[in-house]
Amino acid sequence: MKLRPVILAAAAATAALSSALVGTAAHAQAKEQFFPVLVYRTGAYAPNGVPWANGFVDYLKLTNARGGINGVKISYEECETGYATDRGVECYERLKGKNGGATMFQPLSTGITFALTEKAPIDKIPLITAGYGRSESQDGGVFKWNFPLAGTYWVAGDVIIQHIAKKEGGADKLKGKKIALVYHDSPFGKEAIPILQERASMHGYQLILLPVPHPGVEQKSTWLQIRQQRPDYVVNWGWGVMNSTLLKEAQAVGYPRDKIYGVWWAGAEPDVKDIGEGAKGYNAITMQHGAEPNAPFVKEILEKVHGKGQGTGPKDEVGSVLYVRGAMSAMLAVEGVRAAQERFGKGKVMTGEQVRWGLENLNLTQAKLDALGFKGVMRPISTSCQDHMGAAWARIHTWNGSRWEFTSDWYQADEQILKPMVRAAADKYAAEKKIQRRTPQDCQS
Repeated sequence: MKLRPVILAAAAATAALSSALVGTAAHAQAKEQFFPVLVYRTGAYAPNGVPWANGFVDYLKLTNARGGINGVKISYEECETGYATDRGVECYERLKGKNGGATMFQPLSTGITFALTEKAPIDKIPLITAGYGRSESQDGGVFKWNFPLAGTYWVAGDVIIQHIAKKEGGADKLKGKKIALVYHDSPFGKEAIPILQERASMHGYQLILLPVPHPGVEQKSTWLQIRQQRPDYVVNWGWGVMNSTLLKEAQAVGYPRDKIYGVWWAGAEPDVKDIGEGAKGYNAITMQHGAEPNAPFVKEILEKVHGKGQGTGPKDEVGSVLYVRGAMSAMLAVEGVRAAQERFGKGKVMTGEQVRWGLENLNLTQAKLDALGFKGVMRPISTSCQDHMGAAWARIHTWNGSRWEFTSDWYQADEQILKPMVRAAADKYAAEKKIQRRTPQDCQS
């Protein structure tokens, strides 16, 4: 499905007429910026994947309703991955050259991100992995085509430990504590381990690692171990059905929900709504935003998209946590195109290579975010050749039994801890793949 489908010429009476019609269609296509949309609306992770996808697509529709990107309208096509890496790669290969070429890809899966990281430089198509993917890809000196905008999993883990330390009365109070990491046994879940280990070596807490196999419904043995070892806190690195299962198991063994902290993919309405009061007190980190039903861009989508009968999903999910995250992810891509146009020509369709430059020179000031309707939702993001993340801020929100509410001020991840980790991991990747660090000259290109 596309926002403005190109009408291809039917069989023409003469070769000349056929050529003219095809030429017109190609010209029309070239006037649109093509956004491939990798989604999972089916399978075990669909309850969480669907609102993200709806928010992403609705923001593309809103951008067109606003007049496009400096007049350039957006076309898009969804491709269902089912959260499977092989299907994600198939979607990438099918869509990368479509409609004049892909603007960027957002894999919405750390496993798919790992698989595409080596393909993107060859095809010259940027990958946006807002809040997921490879944490070391913040290092633009090695990962030229990856953009973990607004935060990585190392940011999430760092902030969770900061918050627990604050609750305990200081980082020194963590010594001797037990913190259990219950994680999805996949590249996504394993991303949490290095930062929690680093903090454990600094503060002297015991880190208990408890992997849960896909899709996450088998946790009886996990919670038996928790009941036996009695950790002071549980960190939930889950996704989809794993999150609600975890909370039900915690309730069954009497583990206090206010001692559980989820990553930002484990803190949305589908994770808790069926449990209600049973999940009360459960905490999760938020990637800049939370549920934002009163955000200006949400009201604009309700008016200009849903109000016109063009909404992608149910109206009552607009403004929910994952819907907002999908819209935010689309906004980051749109603004990458807009930044590219500032250099390569306003009102022109940008290539993937040009969009990569735009994403690397993104400067979303608070004034710009406010103008886009994200006032109170996000903090500024500013990227560079060396920093492809652009911001390291997060908050904690807590389920009160019926809705999510913010329960902390803003935290910033400790870059004194993260930067050496990012540099070391990026250097290791570069050595393995025989990649040379980018030169100052390359940073200008």
